[in-house]
Amino acid sequence: MPPVAQEPACPGEPPQAAWPFLADPLLRRSRSGRVCLTCQWFGHVADAEAIPLLLCERHRGLLSHGEHLSRRCPAWTPRLERQQGWCPEAG
Repeated sequence: MPPVAQEPACPGEPPQAAWPFLADPLLRRSRSGRVCLTCQWFGHVADAEAIPLLLCERHRGLLSHGEHLSRRCPAWTPRLERQQGWCPEAG
């Protein structure tokens, strides 16, 4: 797991903006539905200039645009919504 990133230099940016980009040895090509976009750990935030940052909370790293559609890591986990339904607290 990569080291914990430092706080961003700009006070308006989310702390994830300082995370490093994930490298190729960790992310493998995937031709199935098991890609970063469908993983429980996938997330996104906007930086101070409203540019979306795609991130993996499990590895505390950023994903290059497009990588979330065609790559995954060995720690891929299905989203909880698929297991519990869209609104489990209502039941």
